[in-house]
Amino acid sequence: MRKNITPRRQRTVARHGRLTSPGPVAQLMRGVAILLAVVLVSGGTVLAYAAADLTRSFTADAVELKGQPAVPPDLGELKGGVNMLLVGTDECEPDFAQYFGDRCSGPDSEGNLNDVNMLVHISDAPRRVTVISFPRDLMAPIPSCTDADGVEHSAMRKQQINSAFMYGGLSCVVQTVSELSGLEIPFAAKVSFGGVINITDAIGGVDVCIANGIKDPYTGIDWPAGTRQVKGLDALQFLRTRHGVGDGGDLGRISNQQQYMSRLANKLKSQEVLSNPATLYKLASTALRNVDPSTSLTNPLTLVQIASAVKDVPFSEIVFIQYPTYTDPDNPNRVVPDTEDADTLWAALAANQPLELSGKLSDGDGVVVDESATPAPSESPAPVETAAPSPTESAQATPAPTSGAVVLPDGIAGQTAAQATCSNGNVR
Repeated sequence: MRKNITPRRQRTVARHGRLTSPGPVAQLMRGVAILLAVVLVSGGTVLAYAAADLTRSFTADAVELKGQPAVPPDLGELKGGVNMLLVGTDECEPDFAQYFGDRCSGPDSEGNLNDVNMLVHISDAPRRVTVISFPRDLMAPIPSCTDADGVEHSAMRKQQINSAFMYGGLSCVVQTVSELSGLEIPFAAKVSFGGVINITDAIGGVDVCIANGIKDPYTGIDWPAGTRQVKGLDALQFLRTRHGVGDGGDLGRISNQQQYMSRLANKLKSQEVLSNPATLYKLASTALRNVDPSTSLTNPLTLVQIASAVKDVPFSEIVFIQYPTYTDPDNPNRVVPDTEDADTLWAALAANQPLELSGKLSDGDGVVVDESATPAPSESPAPVETAAPSPTESAQATPAPTSGAVVLPDGIAGQTAAQATCSNGNVR
């Protein structure tokens, strides 16, 4: 039964095991950029009407989400908690295909997989943001879905989660994550990998920390330890690298991506960016022109509502989490859900409780603590003024937050945007 926060022959998708995908989090960054970009567009430095202009191209390939709640437009404040899925697909776009060799020219170049799956939960007041990354190697049930050709694919009990897009596009990925999490997901967006180059360039690059050198022949990275500004293709390859960090697996790559996202968020809220209207508009324009949304996201008012809900969330309340897993007993190269630990997470989100991480940064050892970082100043969220709810609103409201935080189990790794981490490279 879905919480409100909420025999077909099995095919093995072997491509992931054979090839390095070019897209993990190139797509991710564009997905995150849409949320951050509309936050900035609605934040006052760039006039809010710009959102309406930018979203004209944003609506062209909008997708209806099957089985998810309808979201009527509303001029008021966003009420209750909100869930949005950001999906990254490994498409070979003509402008960038030359960078990825056999992936985009070899026998396995056809077909798109959802290699990045990030569930963004925005809590009710006080607002917090929790971003849960689902590994592309996760073996999970996939529901019955209909693909772009109108072919209905029957449900599967156990299949690699990054195949869901092939069976029914963005809607199928949303259904899969919705059933896995028990959450209703009214908003979603799909992005492909090339735009990370444009987005990172739009803000002048991002400074990342490399604790140990990274050498990865699959992405062409051979970088020494230290702070490095990445932009353009370098940024994309940094986000793609799997063999160059931690234990060489997808779980380590997820935490490396989270380091990048944390540092990106800090830069986006810096005066260097916030005080430059041209940069803000360019970022918003780049993000929105490279995203295919759900139809529920095509109303500019909805984008501004979501943006307004998250724009004042302190970094300490932006939490990046790896969905908890075990090694698949049937295949050591795949993982399966740790439902017991996951249930603790879902219950905390349903109860609108703050989350406290166990201290484990990464499954897969992708990052370590940045020992050279200056501790971030403590942040306190701005006081929230709320009007008395109507009887109808009271019946649907998210529970009031409890005073104590929920300490997540050791099986759930992650970090906040306030934490400074560094890539745990493979060159010691």
